Amino acid sequence: MPSKLKLDELVQDTRVNRRIYLENEIFNFEMERIFESNWVFVGHESEVAATGDFKTLTIGTQPAIMTRDENGDIHVLMNRCMHRGSTVCQEERGNSPTFRCWYHGWTYDLKGELIGVPYADGYGANFDRRRFSLLQAARVEQYRGLVFGSLENDVDPLGEYLGNAKHYIDLFMDLSPVGEVEARAGEHKYGYHGNWKFQQENGVDGYHPNFVHQAFFEAQGKELGRKVMGLFTGNSDCDSKDLGNGHSILDMTIKNRHGNQPVRNILRGTTSQSSSETYMASMIRRYGEERTARIFAASNVNLAVFPNLLIIGIQLRKTIPINVTRTAVHLLPTTLKGVPDEINVARLRAHESFYGSAGGGAPDDVEMFNRCSDGLRVKGAEWLELSRGLEREHRDEEGNIVGHITDETPQRAFYKRWRALMRDAAEAQPIKPLRAVPNL
Repeated sequence: MPSKLKLDELVQDTRVNRRIYLENEIFNFEMERIFESNWVFVGHESEVAATGDFKTLTIGTQPAIMTRDENGDIHVLMNRCMHRGSTVCQEERGNSPTFRCWYHGWTYDLKGELIGVPYADGYGANFDRRRFSLLQAARVEQYRGLVFGSLENDVDPLGEYLGNAKHYIDLFMDLSPVGEVEARAGEHKYGYHGNWKFQQENGVDGYHPNFVHQAFFEAQGKELGRKVMGLFTGNSDCDSKDLGNGHSILDMTIKNRHGNQPVRNILRGTTSQSSSETYMASMIRRYGEERTARIFAASNVNLAVFPNLLIIGIQLRKTIPINVTRTAVHLLPTTLKGVPDEINVARLRAHESFYGSAGGGAPDDVEMFNRCSDGLRVKGAEWLELSRGLEREHRDEEGNIVGHITDETPQRAFYKRWRALMRDAAEAQPIKPLRAVPNL
């Protein structure tokens, strides 16, 4: 296990050592002290909308199941039969009142309670089924439909943990005139040969778009391409922010770029005028014109919620570590409740054009992750530099650390939290094994 001194040497204020992307020992420590001891994003409530709905997932590298029971409560169960260790659910998603282990037939309900044991008399009169409930996350909480779980009970309330990130989550959700989104339009998945931290760093990196995605931007036409690329130049008026607790953002707030253009005109050109006006009228009825204008002006963000969630465009993106040099990424595009279908179709088509499997953007990023993984095998060049913009950072009224959009403020935010958790962990007692919560 890495020592405190070793970790402090590997992650410093403005640089990180290549070994944190390559060494199994550090990866295993990350899983234990970051993914298994803190809040992690597990999914959206709409993915298990009805009683019996389930979705399989991982927490760190541990298999789990998100379920909704007959009372409407969401549970995060560990996908491991308490008899001989087999997983009890193989499907990615579906609907079922029970989970049956195909090895010996032990059966569990949606709360993880053991409700069926074949030939139970073989265990004797003192056999207590309550002792064999599925393990489950110690804490499960939601914010605006986002479901988070923690395998450790001793964590801050979710609202405190999210902190200043809640403001931007609210903006994302309030693009719906009823304040709700759904994540039931399908899922994009990809993987790459590289460390999980590459994805989290890149999702809030405003320095790379004009180089990595130049071809895609130029293909959008001169006017639109120039406008998008202008967001990521040295002259841009957009910000990056350290929101605390490892969370960060690329804030592309419209500010004055639309001048006196009425807010109801913002969507014109992407959908029909009637759909845009219907949508805008419903927003103004719900929020008022001033709040609606703020929602549309400030909802274009790339938000990173430590350690594994990115909210980009219309998507909820989950980073899934597999091993030290292999990562899976799942993208959940969202639709807005309470809007004309045309609005949601336009959102999905725009998402697919850049982030889809055949899109113009996501493959570019994956190629960079693969190239970084190759380059980091070079010995002698031990450090990756994260000092850009340090001298021009400042704090805003909310206490956020603010940098230019091309600065490495978000990456420094991530590693500040990473180092604190890993350092504290190195000083702590060995982590206690997760135990089942009795279903009494």
